[in-house]
Amino acid sequence: MGSVTTQDGTKIFYKDWGPRDGQAIVFHHGWPLSADDWDNQMLFFLGHGYRVIAHDRRGHGRSSQTATGHEMDTYAADVAALTDALDLQGAFHIGHSTGGGEVARYVARAKPGRVGKAVLVSAVPPIMVKSDANPGGLPIEAFDEMRAALAANRSQFFIEVPTGPFYGFNRPGAKVSQGLIDNWWRQGMMGAANAHYECIKAFSETDFNEDLAAIDVPVLVAHGTDDQIVPYADAGPLSAERLKDSTLKSYEGLPHGMLSTHPEVLNPDLLAFLQE
Repeated sequence: MGSVTTQDGTKIFYKDWGPRDGQAIVFHHGWPLSADDWDNQMLFFLGHGYRVIAHDRRGHGRSSQTATGHEMDTYAADVAALTDALDLQGAFHIGHSTGGGEVARYVARAKPGRVGKAVLVSAVPPIMVKSDANPGGLPIEAFDEMRAALAANRSQFFIEVPTGPFYGFNRPGAKVSQGLIDNWWRQGMMGAANAHYECIKAFSETDFNEDLAAIDVPVLVAHGTDDQIVPYADAGPLSAERLKDSTLKSYEGLPHGMLSTHPEVLNPDLLAFLQE
């Protein structure tokens, strides 16, 4: 574990496990979590001989709680600072939810040779908010409600999200994991309220259409059809259409947090794609 300092003095915490000469995989977490959300996948790929790296986004987890930079351009620049510091070549980048947006923005702008493949899991691209250009999106009022709930009682809000829609635990017959709920809350409360508040705008209103069109490496787009956070129809299939070299894999009935609820399903598929 270590940290890299960006141009504006922000310290970005990261984990770096496995052989230094192994194929590197960089994991990008969702809102409002941290690198810890990738524990299952990092151990899985570590066991297959990969070098696994995961960072805490600025304002999240153990990275600096900054006053500024809580938008996608800076998030991507922070990733570039990390990959430059580690001199990663041909790395695989896997992003979940907000982290998928971060991957799209970073990969589209990455230096030649830095990226080999990418994976977008339950990811926010192309754009979440509803508009004339994106009639299938969610209304801005939905994100305003999130901001209001966070500002009113962040701790309670961070219990309600994983207990309900994030993992699909609000569905009849769902197998509820209290450990996942508690760990989600723990990770969220490690971060800064201002970063989480501003990140809602970043993940919901950023337009990734140009980023997707600019990406020229193979990309796996994985999305559950019962995603209550980033609805399937306005995300996964549309992202796959805009990418030059994409594979869309849909998971019937799986929730937004399917990496945690169904790792035995997702991990082998990720491995197969990365090994192709």
